[in-house]
Amino acid sequence: MTRNRLDRETSPYLLQHKDNPVHWWPWGPEALAEAKRADKPILLSIGYAACHWCHVMAHESFEDEATAALMNDLFINIKVDREERPDIDAIYMNALHSLGEQGGWPLTMFLDPDGRPFWGGTYFPPQPRWGKPAFQHVLREVARIYREEPEKVYHNAELLTQALQRNGAAAGDVQISDHLLQELTGRMVRAVDPINGGIHGAPKFPQWSFFWLLWRGGIRYDMDDAKTAVEKTLAHISQGGIYDHLGGGFARYAVDERWLVPHFEKMLYDNALLIDLMTEVYRETGNPLFAQRIRETVAWLEREMIAEGGGFAASLDADSEGEEGKFYVWSAAEIDEVLGPEDGRFFRDVYGVSPEGNWEGHNILNRLGAINLLSDKEERRLDALRAKLLARRVERVRPGWDDKVLADWNGLMIAALAAASFVFGEPRWREMAERAFTFVNERMTSDGRLLHAYRGGQAKAPATANDYANMIWAALRLSQVTTKSHYLDSALQLTEQLDRHYWDSKSGGYFLTADDTPDVIVRIKSATDDATPNANAVMISNLAQLFMLTGKTAYLDRAEEIVKAFGADLQANLIAHAGLLANALDLLSPQHVAVLSGGDSKGAAALEAIVTHLSLPGAVQHFIEDAEAISGAAALAGKRPIEGRATAYVCIGQKCSSPITDPEALKFALRSQRLATPSQA
Repeated sequence: MTRNRLDRETSPYLLQHKDNPVHWWPWGPEALAEAKRADKPILLSIGYAACHWCHVMAHESFEDEATAALMNDLFINIKVDREERPDIDAIYMNALHSLGEQGGWPLTMFLDPDGRPFWGGTYFPPQPRWGKPAFQHVLREVARIYREEPEKVYHNAELLTQALQRNGAAAGDVQISDHLLQELTGRMVRAVDPINGGIHGAPKFPQWSFFWLLWRGGIRYDMDDAKTAVEKTLAHISQGGIYDHLGGGFARYAVDERWLVPHFEKMLYDNALLIDLMTEVYRETGNPLFAQRIRETVAWLEREMIAEGGGFAASLDADSEGEEGKFYVWSAAEIDEVLGPEDGRFFRDVYGVSPEGNWEGHNILNRLGAINLLSDKEERRLDALRAKLLARRVERVRPGWDDKVLADWNGLMIAALAAASFVFGEPRWREMAERAFTFVNERMTSDGRLLHAYRGGQAKAPATANDYANMIWAALRLSQVTTKSHYLDSALQLTEQLDRHYWDSKSGGYFLTADDTPDVIVRIKSATDDATPNANAVMISNLAQLFMLTGKTAYLDRAEEIVKAFGADLQANLIAHAGLLANALDLLSPQHVAVLSGGDSKGAAALEAIVTHLSLPGAVQHFIEDAEAISGAAALAGKRPIEGRATAYVCIGQKCSSPITDPEALKFALRSQRLATPSQA
């Protein structure tokens, strides 16, 4: 029976296409079997619910009867939500890269009936445009080649499949040293735009892994220019149009070099990573702008992004009413109408609003004209005015909400909220994180194994290594800020599953997919950075922390095996592995800080304040009554509060300092300990 089969799916992206005249199949063995039965090539279209250009191609081509008829006649058409099946997306995006093409979404790939790619691209317009051929021409030509030149299809499919099988690291000797990382940090500073922050040029992405390494290098090697580059970047992101100044939350990227014009979609992962980095930088700088943006963004998360059962939703769309950004932009007249002429003029001056607009005749609110906050009185006035405008904006047609819960993205947000809850003294944030962790742990597991996605009462899609790595990160963070032992137990159990099903026993490192994932043509393994941290990079830090918390050297050995596994890739391109290099610092200097209150709450608060207001990236941090609460941490064995006073111990690996009861002495010890010694650097 020929029909569109997406109506029974749960993914909001797939459901967006359920009424297309295209006879879409969801990814699965049935679709591949139909391609073999019909002896037709497969047209694989991959996108996601918040993707603007995915919507454009859908309106232009997939909703067009003539184009759909051509697709139905010539191909078996499969639609994939890249967020629901990141493993499928990764395989075919890598295939596109092997063709020498730049990646992006929508991803349009052509496969043989065995699922092997032989050609592809991204967005194709309905008529020739921007150097791209018309989509109908592409369809006819690919189908012709499949029928008339099967040897060419076979040849391409063989080459691309072989390239995918080679994808991943070759083990090699690489020495990650302080000398290497200090030199690299200096080079990275020069890549940062000194005026606007971010990496030079446009478009500008937050690039978390890059700036996490830059920050960690700045801290470890006491490089003020590196720390300043990160702070400048975060300040411009916080004041640019990429930030939603009324509702909170950050868009995915800016199309210009000033961070003014966003690609308006809001993704859970970007906001998680920015909260996390901003929290760490705030600890060092005390910058009130970062505190305000974190609070506003968590308020947005709580107001708009909690899905069924307490998990966090994936994204908000860029479009509403068929227009990108329509929900977010303003005219000068509408602002004056809501606020009145006097308040309107004040607001417009601060937020760069003009009658002619700053983007396509409209105004994107921003504070790039003056990066620093105004006086407390002026900021309170602005807060009241923003509330009025937000109330007006609520009346508009909202962007689409993708409320599926993804284990990996939830792990990132849980970890970020856990850290921020302690730094800012917000137990409600920690409770949000705990609810989301419970949701994933209880509703997104089957037979002790994680599943990747949840929506509409169904958990589905096999977990990737990213799901495990990020949820381990989340569990470790929660174990520290709550001192509840079951979170460490969860981290240990998740690590055991990851090791059992994802570890490459031949050459080390974790595959993206499990050994029993049934519907992938290859298992990809890499450590390169993406918009989200790579599982192999995250696990280096996770394993180092598990070593410190359990005393078991096997965890440290495995972390070192990951670095070795990707030695050849590291030698070829260090910057592409910024996340791995940043977390490798936890192998050079695994840090553990413990404040034992011993019943002295006042003294403990003074010591905790020192730790909280000093950046200690990668450090395990505990604030507990007694070291017995973390009995597996061998370095703290036998450590006790001294003479009834709250006492701190700062440890590198298995070696701890003498007991410290004076806050200033603790500050000195931590500042000294986090630096590389001259002999190391």
